[in-house]
Amino acid sequence: MKTKILILAIALIFSLNMKAQGMPTYDNTNFVSLVKQLVESAKQTAQMIKSVQFLKDAKEAIEKVSSVVRQLRAVEEIAKNNQRLIHVMQNDLQDILNSPYIKPEEVNRVAESFDAIVQNSLDMVDFIDEILSSDYLKMTDAERAEILKQKELESKQMVSNIKTKTKRYKDIISFRKMQDKVNNRETNY
Repeated sequence: MKTKILILAIALIFSLNMKAQGMPTYDNTNFVSLVKQLVESAKQTAQMIKSVQFLKDAKEAIEKVSSVVRQLRAVEEIAKNNQRLIHVMQNDLQDILNSPYIKPEEVNRVAESFDAIVQNSLDMVDFIDEILSSDYLKMTDAERAEILKQKELESKQMVSNIKTKTKRYKDIISFRKMQDKVNNRETNY
């Protein structure tokens, strides 16, 4: 009952207000302006959607380029490590094998230990060639980059191993040379 009275009172106030102010008018220019604003807003929204799509495409392209750059750097580092291995094989190994302080029965062991590292290096190069030249089980660029990074670490480990072996054999030669000098020195007592 109270709500009915309240509704009637509000209706009465509006009707009195209408008589005081007159008949409301419809302004066509405001409506046209509103429609123009809505159309312009729709155009801006469409342009923003295009911009967002362009930025997404650009981001994907940058990620692909970044992945390729990482792969390239990993391959470049592996190539440098293989160059180091070749350098050791050409210079240091020849010096070790030609040393008079390496016994003939040790030559095969020395050559085999270096040969195993070089063979591993060649296998790695073949594997990398296979990864880069084929889809290799439909890998993504990220997975390919991860494998190349792992192979790069293995390559660094091979360089470290060959340096350690070279140093060890050079130390053996140095020790035997010193031992030879001590054993064959002239004594003037």
